[in-house]
Amino acid sequence: MATAKKKSSAKKSSSKSAAKKTTAKKSSGTKAAAKKAPAKKKSATKRQPSAAFMKPMQPSPELAAVVGSTPIPRTEVTKKLWNYIKRKDLQDSKNRRMINADDNLRPVFGGSKQVSMFEMTRLVNKHLK
Repeated sequence: MATAKKKSSAKKSSSKSAAKKTTAKKSSGTKAAAKKAPAKKKSATKRQPSAAFMKPMQPSPELAAVVGSTPIPRTEVTKKLWNYIKRKDLQDSKNRRMINADDNLRPVFGGSKQVSMFEMTRLVNKHLK
């Protein structure tokens, strides 16, 4: 019995050393491949914003109570709306995706007491001309 154990342990140690050799070969091969590939450079041109988003739009009287009555782009409307929501702490404390409407936002949200942030943009676009 003792001789059988020695033979099996000898086989295990030889297989372990063979496994170490193959992993060493694999890792050295990946380093060489990484050195060969040059890094790609990004283009120097800056992305231009869409003209439709930058066009000033007139907010409705309901929306003007929150963002102001002067014509402003949709991007600025969204920024001002989020500033208002954060300043008044109108995000739901448990589900941060939901916005609780106060007296100024309820007409903008179509009378709903709570809307999701994804619905909010759709509802606000109805108040821009």
